[in-house]
Amino acid sequence: MSDFLGLFSDDNTQNAANQNSQTDSSNQGNDTTSSTQSNQNDGTLQLHKEELDISKNNVDAGEVVISKDVVEDQKTVDVPVMHEEVVIKRTPLNNERSDSSSISQETITIPVSQEEVEVNKYAVTTEEISASKRQVEETQQIQETLKREEAHVDTTGSVNIVSDSSSFSDINNS
Repeated sequence: MSDFLGLFSDDNTQNAANQNSQTDSSNQGNDTTSSTQSNQNDGTLQLHKEELDISKNNVDAGEVVISKDVVEDQKTVDVPVMHEEVVIKRTPLNNERSDSSSISQETITIPVSQEEVEVNKYAVTTEEISASKRQVEETQQIQETLKREEAHVDTTGSVNIVSDSSSFSDINNS
């Protein structure tokens, strides 16, 4: 860059450089545009820098499956039950005369009852489990190296450069 954009070279060298750059850009198919120079003593140089384009995407992190299993437990319960018993009591009589004239067969029937345990099962609701999602926001730090272009002016010989203070004084502090 000893001659800043060809500003300090002769006219033939400048025209050849412009034709070469236009031919190179058309052959390569790049989107670069060459600026036409209205005056051989003027030139522009565009500086670029990289910036971050940050986007967020939703991705599946997993899933939660809630299910229930059947577990069997043995339970022993003491249940009091009632039953009837027949008590037979024999009482001797001193051979006393009976009012009955004949001896016949006689039968007495005594019904006996007892309680029987009947077990029925039924379902009751003991607990309800619910699940829902919530969004939690957190901050992640991203580190990335960005590039930027800086302008450097090299001179050869006794060349005085006068710069516009508004655009050139902070050229490397952007």
